[in-house]
Amino acid sequence: MIGMPTTTTGSLRGPAATATGPTERTPGISLPRTTAAPASRGSVVSDADRRLAEFGALTVMVIWAGNFVVVKDALHELPPIGFTTIRFALAAVVLLAVCRWREGSIRLPRGDILPLAVLGAVGFGIYQPLWTVGLSQTTAGDSALLIAGTPIFTLLIAAAIGSDHLTRSRLVGAVVSFTGVGIVVFSAMDTGIATHIVGDLITIFASLLWASYVAFGAPFLRRHSPLRTTAWTVFFGTLVMLPLGAWQLASVDWALVTGASVFAVLYAGLLSIALGNVVQFRAVKVIGPARTTMFQFLVPALTVVLAALLIGEQIRVGQVFGGLVIIAGIVLARRGAPVPVRAATAERAHA
Repeated sequence: MIGMPTTTTGSLRGPAATATGPTERTPGISLPRTTAAPASRGSVVSDADRRLAEFGALTVMVIWAGNFVVVKDALHELPPIGFTTIRFALAAVVLLAVCRWREGSIRLPRGDILPLAVLGAVGFGIYQPLWTVGLSQTTAGDSALLIAGTPIFTLLIAAAIGSDHLTRSRLVGAVVSFTGVGIVVFSAMDTGIATHIVGDLITIFASLLWASYVAFGAPFLRRHSPLRTTAWTVFFGTLVMLPLGAWQLASVDWALVTGASVFAVLYAGLLSIALGNVVQFRAVKVIGPARTTMFQFLVPALTVVLAALLIGEQIRVGQVFGGLVIIAGIVLARRGAPVPVRAATAERAHA
């Protein structure tokens, strides 16, 4: 889901993560420890602009929550990797076009092409197909709740590579969040849907890949805009998934594909990834990364509710309690860390 598509190596509040979602989260290079300002210096942001930015950020959260449900439903007709390939191909074209329109060019320095290609392969080319496969074997609600724990993985990886510090509050937050993950996964066993645990475990592994993408991507967000970084990593990720995606799509009987699945492709590719990230970029610029990313706590709850209303998923007590524990852990881990402006951006590109 690029769609969901969140944190940076310098802080748990913003990326080193990029994309449409995904949001959307290196090596050994810390982001500047400065406090993020909502708008560039010298600029005046009106109350109307702030309200519009907040409304846009809230709307994106609803779109990203709906993305879990829309993709889950489409997987009854389209193969997971084939579906993901189509939506990312659409998103890559749109994001590169928007980058060309807003920034005047889409060029990358020659030395950044290979590193960004590797990041794109991990953050989108491998992560996204795994997320989709995991979603096909679990519930939309579980998937959203487990992906919500990605910032904790990001923090731990960033600390391991020396680009961030693992304080006591962050360690406690990590333990609390992982406890919530365990509650969500094992609460399925009491309901007769223990087979979903396989999908949950795949989702957790995919979340780890996304966190790696975020943690190792921070230096590129210092050199390039979030939009340019996301556009190119989405493009490179699409190239990685293209061979297997095309192979899966070759076996599809297109006469049996309904309009709902076509809508799902457009929704997931254009609304969730492309539009979602562009609106998020605007919100980060106007109201700041910390305020923007706070809206992301709404995604898991909205997903659980939408999945129950639209596709009849059961809301489990353990699911709700585990989700609250995950979010509590993230709040604990985020305490006291300044947010780099550049770094906090398209963290949810993964949705």
